[in-house]
Amino acid sequence: MLIEDYISNGYDKKDGYSDFEGAKFSDLFKRQRELPFGSKLQNHALNHRMNEEFKKYFPTCEFTPIIRVVETNRYWINENLINVEVNKLIFNISHAILEIIDTYVEVKRGAFENFISTCEKLKELEEEKNPKSYEFVLSLLSPNVDARIFEIVSFAILKYFYFDQTVFFGFEINDIEEENLKLYKTGRTNANDGGIDFVMKPLGRFFQVTETTDVKKYFLDIDKLEKFPVTFVIKSEETSDVLLSNIKSNAEKQYSVKAVVDNYMSCIEEIINIPELALRFNKAVEFGKLNDILSEIIIQSKIEFNYEDYENEDNDVE
Repeated sequence: MLIEDYISNGYDKKDGYSDFEGAKFSDLFKRQRELPFGSKLQNHALNHRMNEEFKKYFPTCEFTPIIRVVETNRYWINENLINVEVNKLIFNISHAILEIIDTYVEVKRGAFENFISTCEKLKELEEEKNPKSYEFVLSLLSPNVDARIFEIVSFAILKYFYFDQTVFFGFEINDIEEENLKLYKTGRTNANDGGIDFVMKPLGRFFQVTETTDVKKYFLDIDKLEKFPVTFVIKSEETSDVLLSNIKSNAEKQYSVKAVVDNYMSCIEEIINIPELALRFNKAVEFGKLNDILSEIIIQSKIEFNYEDYENEDNDVE
């Protein structure tokens, strides 16, 4: 959006961008919603996520891609990243950047269409009660699977793993009732909404799905809940003991106070890795929940990838 604004104002061919008043947030937001996969985006990318992702992959770069003035709500692309010097000549790569982005969008669209095709395949397997559906779900429990797919599959498996487990609750000793454990998904994946991924009733357990080994992320999730215990579902095939040991080791490097590290570590209620998810999937299948798991994956995938919106978009094009 910012590159488009940069080009539309002619700064790919002239100087003076440093004196430009900046793009309005309202204009950028409107354009964002018009772009592929942008219909549900909020302000996170412009205000925080883009710069943080850039910093993660280019930690030694002195420039920040998006420049923002909060008071005026105006935005600029950092021109230092657009004007590239080669052999003492300056080349403006703004048009090349747009070509790369457009190509990336088409690749993502293709991957999206393949995923929807996968969802339909799941649906057919479910209806035919085809034994291949078991292997198909297991194949989605992989370290290199898309993070959103992993979260959806993890939720479906855990929901029906806990489904037949019961606890006894009541306020009076003579009025105790048996309740099934129920797992709820609290929002979209990667929503950057500060929320926790899954919550369980009636125990009040919280689950957070992650693929990172950055201890800051784990402790940030714990801080969100003011040190309330959290179960982490980690997209890794390393053992839970190794993962826990790595988290503690990294925490000790970052925090020099043992009491602080111990306080955070005590809030990790459980670690569920890929092998443990596979075991729980097998248990759920033994209880006859394979078709329920498949149905849940389809439902959550269509919600996550705006399947209905995408279908409507294609119909509009026709």
